[in-house]
Amino acid sequence: MREAILIRGAYVMTMDSTLGDRPDADVLVRDGKIIAVGRDLDASGATTIDARNLIALPGFVETHWHLWNSTLRGLINYLEPSESYFPLTMRLGPLSSPLDAYCNVRMGVAEALLSGITTVHDWAHNIVSPAHADAEVKALQESGIRARFSYGWGQALPVDQSMDSKDVARIKRQSFDRNYLLSLGVAVRTPVAYQRGNVPIDVLKNDCMEARALGLPITIHNRAGVVSLLDQHGLLGPDLLLVHPQALTPEDIKLLAANQVKVSSSPINENARGSKGPRGPIQFTDMLGAGIQFGLSVDEVATNGKVDFFSVMRELIRSDWQRAGGHTRITPRRILELSTIDGAKTLDLADHTGSLTPGKRADITLIRKTDVNMTPTIGDPSMMLVFSAQPNNVDTVIVDGRMLVSEGHLTSLDLDEICLAATASACALRERDLKQKPAF
Repeated sequence: MREAILIRGAYVMTMDSTLGDRPDADVLVRDGKIIAVGRDLDASGATTIDARNLIALPGFVETHWHLWNSTLRGLINYLEPSESYFPLTMRLGPLSSPLDAYCNVRMGVAEALLSGITTVHDWAHNIVSPAHADAEVKALQESGIRARFSYGWGQALPVDQSMDSKDVARIKRQSFDRNYLLSLGVAVRTPVAYQRGNVPIDVLKNDCMEARALGLPITIHNRAGVVSLLDQHGLLGPDLLLVHPQALTPEDIKLLAANQVKVSSSPINENARGSKGPRGPIQFTDMLGAGIQFGLSVDEVATNGKVDFFSVMRELIRSDWQRAGGHTRITPRRILELSTIDGAKTLDLADHTGSLTPGKRADITLIRKTDVNMTPTIGDPSMMLVFSAQPNNVDTVIVDGRMLVSEGHLTSLDLDEICLAATASACALRERDLKQKPAF
């Protein structure tokens, strides 16, 4: 249920360039909307949160996450090459059922909420069937989170076969045309040097054309050479979100800026998998210097092990320091902007979320500043939030005016049941995998 909520006496970081920070301020929410930010607000009939020891800021906006493989963190084994991320997800993807998809997304979103994330981008590149798409959307709807669902392909889909555009149109009519908490996009395959197979450019062009005919944004994984190839075939544009800003030439960056392409970075995985390899470092300051819209991403938790957007922020700023050979002028405040208002702009959601601006929807995260790892928080809390905060410091999460986390606990989802169902899903998937392996 949406209810009137008064957040009383918080250190309010609006992430609105006009409003700025408001120490010891109130935030009033009614009918899912931010009504006012100020002091001594009149809120008769509202549920009051004593926030004198809390920091209030917009909920984090996550811009690229393969939620469908969340439970695989229990099956990944990097000591065995065949059980590492890409071989395992490509092998188990076709064996995953709609129920598996539902359990994975539900568990990932529950963990997202507990870590202060109020918007996720479900980058769904294992849509084996229409039922899988329905299952992921159902999990998002039931959770109450704000989300972009980018309809992808099944892991076993031949690279020379187009995606199921008819089902994209079907689910758009069925689940998205009247649902403002969820938005729809299309995740397309990569044509160059991709572990999951290089899609022929004519097939990619057809998939992009079908998405654009439906008025849907497109997202694609980057590899060296992708940007120039997309440009040659007229596929760059402001409706495109490029994931992983690595291995880009100066000309690539100019093309991205000229075509208003947006970028999503997954600092933890990008550094772990490619900072010194062929992909190269995260080209973060290059993106910002060129004026490219930039957001942050969890990517996946099969290898990361947990959802921690604070670690994502830390990883980005430290990788930038490493590349520069010392501290840069990128501030913790700028990193917080990338995690909130810039993330919303990256997903074209800034009219609704990303800042605590009166008139926007109430997506709010409250973080305790009296926990031991946050003590003492004095003055501007940006430094503490980026370098010291952890998910266990998240006290309250409000999405669209609904309080989904209170005092660090989910209010509308049964976490024990979600974890039991996720475990059962992973165990059943492992059994199906073992049955298909040849016996020796």
